[in-house]
Amino acid sequence: MAGPKFGSFKGEKGESAAAAGAAAQRRDPYEVLGVGRNATEQEIKSAFRRMALKYHPDKNADDPVASEKFQEATFSYNILSDPDKRRQYDSSGFEAIEADGQELELDLSSLNTVNTVFAALFSKLGVPIKTTVSATVLEEALNGSVEISQLQLGKSVCRKVEKQTAHFYSVDITDKEAKMGLVCRVHSTAKSKFKLLYFEPEDNGGLSLALQEDSAKTEKVTSAGMFFLGFPVYRFEQNNSAAAAKDPDSAFFKRLDGFQPCEVNELKAGTHYFAVYGDNFFKSASYTIEVVCAEPFSAEKERLRSVEAKIIAKRSELSKFESEYREVLAKFTEMTSRYAQEMQTIDELLKERNTIHASYTNNPTLQRSSSSSKGKSPSKGSKSEDDQTVKKEKKSKSQPMEEGSRSDDEATKNKKEKKPKDRIRRKKWFNIHLKET
Repeated sequence: MAGPKFGSFKGEKGESAAAAGAAAQRRDPYEVLGVGRNATEQEIKSAFRRMALKYHPDKNADDPVASEKFQEATFSYNILSDPDKRRQYDSSGFEAIEADGQELELDLSSLNTVNTVFAALFSKLGVPIKTTVSATVLEEALNGSVEISQLQLGKSVCRKVEKQTAHFYSVDITDKEAKMGLVCRVHSTAKSKFKLLYFEPEDNGGLSLALQEDSAKTEKVTSAGMFFLGFPVYRFEQNNSAAAAKDPDSAFFKRLDGFQPCEVNELKAGTHYFAVYGDNFFKSASYTIEVVCAEPFSAEKERLRSVEAKIIAKRSELSKFESEYREVLAKFTEMTSRYAQEMQTIDELLKERNTIHASYTNNPTLQRSSSSSKGKSPSKGSKSEDDQTVKKEKKSKSQPMEEGSRSDDEATKNKKEKKPKDRIRRKKWFNIHLKET
């Protein structure tokens, strides 16, 4: 369950030169919000709320100065409201914050139709866009001018909330119910996008935002939940999908970094306030909200405690495993490269050995073939010349045989042709009639 987030567009990573120039122009976040370096979380939250309501674009249309102040206050609050970022800034300044990049975040109520269309398009393309609750809703809650519906424990309510508006609910719990724990869950079978909000009462009768949980897709629904069970219950923020695609290994080892403890672990007896905020870009959000006492769910409570303890332990193990993995991966890459080099070297040596073996011959053709095979790619001219030489030798060897065979055939033919002539002559000779004297 995350704390409240406010802001406008912030790129995931800007150009290095532009980032350096912007960092040099930024003011100290403590100075921007007007709080000391030892300010508590509540003091930082209150200071930002005052500035956000004063300079929000909803109340300062076409005022570039107010818009700049609002963005500056938003950036400062995003640093100081996050314990890790605040610690990084206190130790290393803006450079440490810029190294981790900033999430894309915007207030839909401050965008015109064209920008809203672009934001919706980016969301459809898988670009993670975190949205913030409209300043109008926050101001109405702070002034105590919102309509609040009574919600009974264990009874669900199904409703539809319009975009950038909120439905408020109040729940009364006893000391026993507070001790056993309370769970508030919202789900949408229509897969609508929404925020689950928890408000704390102010002295003036108004309500101030204390916690918020963005809906997430789980199987066939979108859902969000807040668990006040008397022990640390963690919220889980998904990593940037685009960054994960670029470096899957880093995304894996940072996967549990978004597992952070909720700021509130238990509730006291009395009245508590929840709200469902329509976070869709263009349409209303259908949802079902239910608040239950954790007493009948003692087995689930212990299982949740056990599973979250295992996740925390696994997050610690991942840090050690990452260093081991990187070391083995570097060694594997080195061995793979050496494997390819050794394979190439062996192939070249065996080829050279075969060439030397082939050179042991008196046959000039084989010698020429072996000498030409020393090069990686023998020329076509030399190959054709060798082929012509072989063809000439074959032709010269076969020519005498062909001539002999032709002479024999001619002699036989002549012999066959002469025999009938001789017979005719002999026949004529014997048919001569001699005259008697």
